Amino acid sequence: MERRRRGVNAGLLLLLYQISQVGLQNIPSVTLGVLVLNIFLFLNPLRPLSEVCLSVNEAVHKKNWQRLLLAPFHHADDWHLYYNMISMLWKGIMLERKLKSIWFAYIIAVFSVLIGVVYMVLELLVVIILDDPSYEMNCGVGFSGVLFALKVLNNHYNPGRVSNVFGLPISSKYACWVELVAIHFISPG
Repeated sequence: MERRRRGVNAGLLLLLYQISQVGLQNIPSVTLGVLVLNIFLFLNPLRPLSEVCLSVNEAVHKKNWQRLLLAPFHHADDWHLYYNMISMLWKGIMLERKLKSIWFAYIIAVFSVLIGVVYMVLELLVVIILDDPSYEMNCGVGFSGVLFALKVLNNHYNPGRVSNVFGLPISSKYACWVELVAIHFISPG
């Protein structure tokens, strides 16, 4: 896991600008709390990324389970933070208003841990299927998995919508899956 660069964080500045354009008063409380927590931990990480990233080796074999809680709220760089938090802002506003704050907070907490568990199970399956133990070392951070789960939930509550994925109109029911595959090929890390 590489360290973040020091200096001007253009992604962070753009994120703060976007939040100001929406207006703090227009952002529901849990969504705002998630944004603040992620920005705070980006500026003041609890540990270096190599000590919070989630992998089968670290979490399962070394029994460092705290990584399940830490990994989703740390980001590799300012652009990683920017794209995740812009997505959180939009999804949070829509879903928190629909589900109410208590239920939305519960969903964020459950998804934050559950996504890490699913990630590790999938990595273990890849190790078994490909007979390649190097996959146990893959280490990830970020809120992307939670955002993907929120997108699926949002599509459930807003059926029949059409999303534009790379210029192609795709039913929102399937768009999240197409986006997931596209992201994997565009940015496999």
